[in-house]
Amino acid sequence: MVERRDTDSRTLLRRLRDTLATPGGGQDRLDHITHLIADSMHTQVCSIYLFRDPETLELCATEGLNPEAVHQVRMRLGEGLVGRVARTGVAVNTGDAPSEPGFRYMPETGEEIYSSFLGVPIQRVGEKLGVLVVQSREAREFSEDEVYGLEVVAMVIAEMTELGAFTGDQGGIGSAHRFPVMFRGATGQEGAAEGRVWLHEPRVVVANPVGDDPDAEKARLEEAVATLQAHIDEMLIGSAAMDKEQRQILEAYKMLAHSRGWVRRMCEDIDLGLSAEAAVEKEQSTARARLEQSTDAYLRERLHDLDDLSNRLLRLLTGQGKDTGAELPENPVLVARNIGPAELLDYGRKLKGVVLEEGSVGSHAAIVARALAIPLVIHAARVTNEALNGDQILVDGDQGIVHLRPEESVAGAFRDKIAMQAEAQKRYADLRGVPAQDKSGQNVSLMMNAGLMADLPSLNSSGADGVGLFRTELQFLIRSRVPRRGELAALYKRVIDAAQGAPVQFRTLDIGSDKVVPYMKPQEEPNPAMGWRAIRVGLDKPGVLRMQLQALIRASEGRPLSVMFPFIAAPDEFNTAKAMLMREIDRESTLNRPVPRDVRVGAMLETPSLAFAPDSFFAACDFISIGGNDLKQFFFAADRENERVRRRYDTLDVSFLAFIEAIISRCNANDVALSFCGEDAGRPIEALTFAALGLRTLSMRPASIGPVKHLIRRVDLAVLKQVIDAARARGDQSVRHAVTAWLASQ
Repeated sequence: MVERRDTDSRTLLRRLRDTLATPGGGQDRLDHITHLIADSMHTQVCSIYLFRDPETLELCATEGLNPEAVHQVRMRLGEGLVGRVARTGVAVNTGDAPSEPGFRYMPETGEEIYSSFLGVPIQRVGEKLGVLVVQSREAREFSEDEVYGLEVVAMVIAEMTELGAFTGDQGGIGSAHRFPVMFRGATGQEGAAEGRVWLHEPRVVVANPVGDDPDAEKARLEEAVATLQAHIDEMLIGSAAMDKEQRQILEAYKMLAHSRGWVRRMCEDIDLGLSAEAAVEKEQSTARARLEQSTDAYLRERLHDLDDLSNRLLRLLTGQGKDTGAELPENPVLVARNIGPAELLDYGRKLKGVVLEEGSVGSHAAIVARALAIPLVIHAARVTNEALNGDQILVDGDQGIVHLRPEESVAGAFRDKIAMQAEAQKRYADLRGVPAQDKSGQNVSLMMNAGLMADLPSLNSSGADGVGLFRTELQFLIRSRVPRRGELAALYKRVIDAAQGAPVQFRTLDIGSDKVVPYMKPQEEPNPAMGWRAIRVGLDKPGVLRMQLQALIRASEGRPLSVMFPFIAAPDEFNTAKAMLMREIDRESTLNRPVPRDVRVGAMLETPSLAFAPDSFFAACDFISIGGNDLKQFFFAADRENERVRRRYDTLDVSFLAFIEAIISRCNANDVALSFCGEDAGRPIEALTFAALGLRTLSMRPASIGPVKHLIRRVDLAVLKQVIDAARARGDQSVRHAVTAWLASQ
């Protein structure tokens, strides 16, 4: 067995670095590297396989195999031993490769005479770039030192690949950030935008993967680790005001930062020849590969802690802070793993679009993006690994698709789509001053949803009849502390002033589920959407709800006030909340403060149970608003955050429409005003169908008012109702086809 010494690794890495610095094409460098590694490890074969696309590996260079196979041999992810290493991110070390499960014999390479096989992943911070392989005729397993040393070499190759060392000529591989890439995510906010990438947290670039002086590199690492530890300790000292959950997160950070094993492994990498920065990235990549294979959800969650600590340490070592001095590009599209509502608001309307790796359709960022009318795509996996500042990017919020560095044909088609939408918006602008009235003279009131002062100018520009939903939780979500009553009263007053007499329906605090305020302890619940949220929080913490109600009363300054309570599931919840509001009005009156001259109190019907409440509940309500997003997910038992099921069920399913009709009937019988609020209210086909069923008020995002009004004015709702009834009589499961076919004939 060949024993390896640290000096051998350092010598090899220096030779690799020299190869990187030598002028020449990418293929020449790859060929030279395989020769160096085979020579250093005393093996007959060294091969480098790199990804051509996310599912395909290609033999890009080899020493010892048939040179004619280079750029000809390709394999799918998971195919053969090389594909296994690429898929799992775990090394394969065997003295009898043909007997290994999944072994694939490739006669074109001439590898049948080589028994021993060692393959390690070429990866960088979770980004799989390829596989590095050595083989020998001698039937033996490679030693731990050899495996470890080859992993270190693979780390340097990953950095060289990232730096574009192998791009260019005669079969050399393409740059990791040069070719077009498409990401399929999910819609967070509809709309389309073209712009340039602006990374919220720019990637740290390791320009010097090889270290010359191990002692000096370890000293740099230890100094940076000490600074990181001190910073976390300071955060813990100041955590007295934090809740238990937040402190536990900091304690987990401290445990990782003070881990001797973490620092020891990085020092061992430095001894083998890596720079301090490269050692941090290697440990991060290795730990990531290990944690991603774990079936333990808690361990997988620690990936975020590991990434955050590693990135903090890399920024200390490289001096590359978040503020790189780069200027925001023209038409910026924000790209991030995730982002908080306050940070997104800081960017404001300067952004043309937002693309997130994480997020949810009801997340803080999605709420702000809707308020700012910015197209948002969520769940765009690995986009932060691929994107670079300034890259051209297309965001299709309607389809949940992102095109990075698109081909001109794709960009041209996308621009045509944006132009068509812009032309349509011009046509809709001409409808601002006319009512949403069908051909028979039936009027439908179109209201807008809002949550920020920035929304209010849309009240006039969109032609909305008022604000059907003002989300009050945004002011709680974007702050690090509970807002003061005076601050809320001032904000609500500005909203009422800006409405200029148009109705505004304020929804009280709707937090919980995926909307967690930073200063409230997160609740570990198996199903948050059906857990402690909205009115349930308000009634259990009456001090916060009372403060908000007082702010609304004072903001009205004697003008009419409409308040609705979210997520009412039982009449008692509504009655208790309404009584609380009335007590606060009486209290303000006793203190000789002005009170609303007219108070309308309503409930959001988001749970099927409320549709079956007794008539006394409906009689107690001044209005009811159907919360379509939640009601639909509970009706079909389909989580709206789950892409596998949320699009499975059609809003125009006859059973759901029958349920909506039953709610309309209950409200009509009790003379209660009814509206529909949610994503479907802003979709023209769905909105038209609801109106035909008898819903006369719809609340939606401002950009949807024009298209919905345009369609309503083209049809006779009574005739459409006959079309819907005929489809149901035929036994159609959904009326969508019947409605769209009828519209096409008009």
